[in-house]
Amino acid sequence: MPKRDGGGGKREGWIPSTFVIVLGATMLLPFLYMVSTALMDEFQVLRYPPALAPTHPRFGNFPAALTALPFWRYFFNSGLVSLAVVAGQVLTSAAAAYAFARLKFPGREKIFLGFLSVLMVPAVVLIIPRFLIVNALGWVDSYAGLITTELVTVWGIFLLRQFFLTLPRELEDAARLDGAGDWRIFWRVILPLSKPALATLAVFAFVDQWKSFLWPLVVTRSVRMQTVEIGIASFHGIYYSNWPYQMAAAVTAVIPLVVLFFVAQKYFVRGIQLTGMR
Repeated sequence: MPKRDGGGGKREGWIPSTFVIVLGATMLLPFLYMVSTALMDEFQVLRYPPALAPTHPRFGNFPAALTALPFWRYFFNSGLVSLAVVAGQVLTSAAAAYAFARLKFPGREKIFLGFLSVLMVPAVVLIIPRFLIVNALGWVDSYAGLITTELVTVWGIFLLRQFFLTLPRELEDAARLDGAGDWRIFWRVILPLSKPALATLAVFAFVDQWKSFLWPLVVTRSVRMQTVEIGIASFHGIYYSNWPYQMAAAVTAVIPLVVLFFVAQKYFVRGIQLTGMR
């Protein structure tokens, strides 16, 4: 007869669960403290020992902070740039990934290896060349300057290529028997089956652009073209000691990302699960 483990298996199951809970709490606590600070008054934040929760929540900090600078303009710029970059990266990455995964042409593997080698180049190294190109085209302090250099992502091409490799070729063969060409197969067969991977790329692209700081700082000049991250940095310079206002602005900037994650969570998680790493 098999021996009973005496509950040892259950005790061992608590170890990874406890680790995940502790790790999740560690990552969540800074955000919760940011929200708590946003609801405090200026003197409560600066007192010693520091308070962990507001004595009297001041919800008025949010409208006061968002009207101290033209944050409505910052949010509009960040939203417009992020959506344009998401559309561009999804289209360019999907087209290039399909070519690398399914089409046969001379030097395909070498070209793909060259694409992957770009991932080893630090992004900060490319800031000056990118700026010189944008400046030569007259796109400094414009939406074109903010968007155009972000429309292609090597990581997105790699992600979608790996996903396309997991799709059965029988579906494409059946479409070819019906007279479909490469473009129709790509548009009617591959893309509909790739919604989880496309959603994953879209979420990553949106988050990356929304929190982008260095490139918008370099390529923008006027207040009307600044994004949310630049606005928060400017806010810190003006209201250096007013931490509730700064935290209120930061919390508001995070809200679109939280909403996006919960809306696209199903596709996001499934895309991570199904993207094969061959």
